[in-house]
Amino acid sequence: MSIKILGNLFGALAISLIAGSAAMASGSGGASGPEAHWSYSGAEGPSNWGSLSSAYALCSTGHMQSPIDITHPQQAGLASMEIDYRPGALSIVNNGHTIQVNIGKGSSLSIGHAKYNLLQFHFHTPSENVVDGKAYPMELHFVHADANGHLGVLGVFFKEGAENPALGEIWSKMPSKVNEVQNHKEVIINGRDLLPKNMDYYRFVGSLTTPPCSEGVQWHVAKTPIEASAAQISQFTKLIGNNARPVQHLGHRLLIDSASGGAATH
Repeated sequence: MSIKILGNLFGALAISLIAGSAAMASGSGGASGPEAHWSYSGAEGPSNWGSLSSAYALCSTGHMQSPIDITHPQQAGLASMEIDYRPGALSIVNNGHTIQVNIGKGSSLSIGHAKYNLLQFHFHTPSENVVDGKAYPMELHFVHADANGHLGVLGVFFKEGAENPALGEIWSKMPSKVNEVQNHKEVIINGRDLLPKNMDYYRFVGSLTTPPCSEGVQWHVAKTPIEASAAQISQFTKLIGNNARPVQHLGHRLLIDSASGGAATH
């Protein structure tokens, strides 16, 4: 199946997000607005998100929800990702659901004719997406939006290993209080320092992994994990706790392995 045909199939599957989707993406994977409080456990946990507010209905009724178990993908030569992430001053927030780094203008991800501007990135422990039933200890989500507000997420897995210097820079300024925003002009970060060298990836159409669980999100998950030390992973978990939505049913969606694809970084 050609790259062009695959692109058309994914385009047909993608559902336009509700107005303001890019604004919603400024939260944890698109964290909720004022409609209702939600959490990762108890009465406000993932199994009940859909009943907390009518705005969250897709969390229960949607058919293209994320995260997923990445298993038995179809192999195809998808277009490579052109990743152009730029350095910038650290702006970091503890929003109560995750630690999020907000990104200024200028960083982007392009796939074929689609260009997505990087808005923010944030973290989940354990990983939300899993591979053949296996969860990684942590996952990073780069959240992007195109000019029309349609969202694209790039997921990167962490495995336990060596200390990660780029992550260490961020963790050293991790806010401990909920809704605490810190801006550090003296700390310059670049999202590309949190990418694996090999950027072969899986692709599927999914959703935000937090309320309102809006669908039509173009998901790309790097096949190769990067490393973080056990202490770094523990530092995040001790502050935020487990913040991973359970795996959702793939259904009849296409799940593609880029095979000979990959990425070019600038």
